[in-house]
Amino acid sequence: MSLRLELREITKQFPGVLANDHVSIQVERGKVLGLLGENGAGKSTLMNILSGIYRPDSGSIVVDGEVRVFKDPAEAIAAGIGMVHQHFMLVSVFDVVESVALGAETSRGLLGTFDRSAARTKILELSKRYGLSVDPDAKIESLPVGVRQRVEILKALYRQSDVLVLDEPSAVLTPQETEELFDIIRGLAKAGTSVIFITHKLHEVLEVADTITVLRRGKVVDTVKPKDADPKRLAEMMVGREVQLTVDRGSAKVGSVALSLEKVDVLNSAGEIAVSSVDLEIRAGEIVAVAGVQGNGQTELVEAITGLRPVDSGVMTLNGKNIVGATPRQIADAGVAHIPEDRSRDGMIKGMTVAENLMLNSYHRAPFSSGVTLNRAAINSTAEKIVKDFDVRTPSIHTDIASLSGGNQQKVIVGREFSRSVALVVAAQPTRGLDVGSIEYIHKRIVEQRDAGAAVLIVSTELDEVLALGDRIAVMFEGRIVGVLDAKDATRERVGLLMGGSAA
Repeated sequence: MSLRLELREITKQFPGVLANDHVSIQVERGKVLGLLGENGAGKSTLMNILSGIYRPDSGSIVVDGEVRVFKDPAEAIAAGIGMVHQHFMLVSVFDVVESVALGAETSRGLLGTFDRSAARTKILELSKRYGLSVDPDAKIESLPVGVRQRVEILKALYRQSDVLVLDEPSAVLTPQETEELFDIIRGLAKAGTSVIFITHKLHEVLEVADTITVLRRGKVVDTVKPKDADPKRLAEMMVGREVQLTVDRGSAKVGSVALSLEKVDVLNSAGEIAVSSVDLEIRAGEIVAVAGVQGNGQTELVEAITGLRPVDSGVMTLNGKNIVGATPRQIADAGVAHIPEDRSRDGMIKGMTVAENLMLNSYHRAPFSSGVTLNRAAINSTAEKIVKDFDVRTPSIHTDIASLSGGNQQKVIVGREFSRSVALVVAAQPTRGLDVGSIEYIHKRIVEQRDAGAAVLIVSTELDEVLALGDRIAVMFEGRIVGVLDAKDATRERVGLLMGGSAA
């Protein structure tokens, strides 16, 4: 075994949180290490230490047998450690050569001008060597998401990184692009690059990793070989208990049309058409799951349905009543529950308590207020009940919601929205950033709403989630619904092709 990198007994504490507790991992040369862990397990802190953003309180980083101390990211890069973040760090108006070379430019002449020709030649050589098919002269803004990710990998290789950290690399990819990424990772490893693959997708880490290290609550639970593991065992290691990985649901008992969209157009913030001529019906007692790569109009569609963005043209009705032009409060009062895509920005108010956040869509109604006076006793008793019913792990209903874990913040939002009678559930990325235990819980609650007779619209970039929950699956591409499939007809391959713009 040839070790390229070791993290030995790494400990890092923040006020009130022991993020890493004597964590040790080993990365072999030319191998792929899968790093698994639920939200808050310490993965990001560990990688921030490795990449020079944080300094450990104790423990050491060993590169090729030598103990190293990285004072900043530049020193980590110089040691051959490259990071590809989940959200790409590219300048959209630059071309590939400019984006890859930015910050590591070679110069020529007395004036030290950028030697574009030398950079372009090097990028073409790296592309060929590692199977990263990229046009060096293409503008970043014109590239598909999967190709932008290749550019990020090229950036690291251009800086001679031979330890590559990939943070949730498939989060924005279609299934076909994910398979291409796996081929690239295997090619990198074969050429001698060590890869740390951070993911929460169990089947992916089993497919691509040579070894898998699982973190839980800041500690290493175990390191295993894929041949000795399966999704069930990995999930149990991540959360410390048995987890149901499949969604337990019977057949839908479909009723009348709850939400109807006819020829709906919605503009984005730049005034361009983001949702184009969408026709869609969702009936009581069914789940319609919208699949698509992020950025194909799903966000604008959800905002239009929930009153957060105006409808440019078309007809939108809820139980036969026109809701075009209605305010978010009017739509909520009409029986629409909304789990927003970005819980931090749109689902809660940091600095307010759990109880106050649970009342955000009800505080103006009896018994929670009379005129301008809040009834604190009614608010607190209802909050206590929701916290108990929805298993929110919080020291108190008076705790600042910002101090809760992501999973518990999401339970507050789900509890607030589902603790009243609803006709329509609109859930956008309902399990984004959550561990498998929280995902299991949220899925169960969504299916309960369907079975209680609500119409449910789920928007998710997670294909597994779409296939697990959808009674019907609609696929969005470039603002249009390009296909609607019954669950029995929906395969990963067929939905994936539609997500990429291919015909059914």
